[in-house]
Amino acid sequence: MGFRLKNTAKLMIVIFLAVSLVACGQNTQPASAPDKGSQPAERTVVDMAGRTVTLPAEIKSIATFGAVGVINTFVELMGEGSKICNEMPARFTKTNQWKYQYEFAPQLKEKPLFQDPSDEILMEVVLKNKPDLCIAMDKTIVDNLEKQGLNVIYLSWSQLEDVKTCITLLGDALNKQDVAADYIQYFDGMVAKAQDLTKDLTKEQRKKVLYGSVTELTQPHVIAEWWITQAGGNSVTDDGRTANRLVYTLEDLLAWNPEVIILSNMSKKEEVLADKRIAEVSAVKNNEIYGTPTVAHVWGNRTVEQPLTIMWTINKLYPEIVSDEMIAEEIHYFYNHFFHYDLSEEQIAEIIG
Repeated sequence: MGFRLKNTAKLMIVIFLAVSLVACGQNTQPASAPDKGSQPAERTVVDMAGRTVTLPAEIKSIATFGAVGVINTFVELMGEGSKICNEMPARFTKTNQWKYQYEFAPQLKEKPLFQDPSDEILMEVVLKNKPDLCIAMDKTIVDNLEKQGLNVIYLSWSQLEDVKTCITLLGDALNKQDVAADYIQYFDGMVAKAQDLTKDLTKEQRKKVLYGSVTELTQPHVIAEWWITQAGGNSVTDDGRTANRLVYTLEDLLAWNPEVIILSNMSKKEEVLADKRIAEVSAVKNNEIYGTPTVAHVWGNRTVEQPLTIMWTINKLYPEIVSDEMIAEEIHYFYNHFFHYDLSEEQIAEIIG
């Protein structure tokens, strides 16, 4: 009898311990196991200056400095234009050229200026607003903001492939890696499409093109040497240069005799046409003078809209290859898909020119 009681007691102890262990396993987690539904308090990215930058998990406000026209296009492309927390500096607002910025990010009009008319940073205003993320393409600006304890990343665009690096970096910074991958695929696809459209053009058919300010005899951006070529043209200023701004002479212009002139500022067209010194230049004589559109940014300069620049240029050089209807479809798709903005037919017609 005593033997049976002892064994029964042992059995009950074993059962109690087993039940307790199961209950513990159901109601507790190891201390090191993360909650799958939570986000880390912060994360890090490496910017284009090789700096490791710690960012909050959620970016609620973004400040752009210096080349705000370019930087805003990156942010707006990522679908985060509503988070830009500063108005564009005075040099962008003195004309109506940048009107579409206020279509893509309407809140800009009510936001404070972070730079004065000379582009000096109004640091007291910046610190009062304390943006979650600052973006600049000037290392001096980056250093000044960093010294104030602000989260700032540096972007650079000097080589063609830099646009993809910028987009990838912002995808990581803003948790929009899917958008970044989508844009890069689109970019490569549009370049391939342009190459296919122009592949049958002979050397003689490829038109000589001059981009820039003819009144000032300058070509403002080396990126144009790329998009003119991609559009099947021959840029008369493409001498293998690496510097952005090129200054040339009237004699150079006459010797080049471009068949098409694409102005960085269309308001100068009448002045170009009235200049008797260049009246015999082919583009002037035949009125083959166009102005690059400015939508989010000037299409002829650094902008995420560069794929559209190529197709628009084909439309101007070879309208038999890319019709107005074709470029209109490309423009509508781009801004609807990436900027979540539905352009009207009138707006698209204005952009095409």
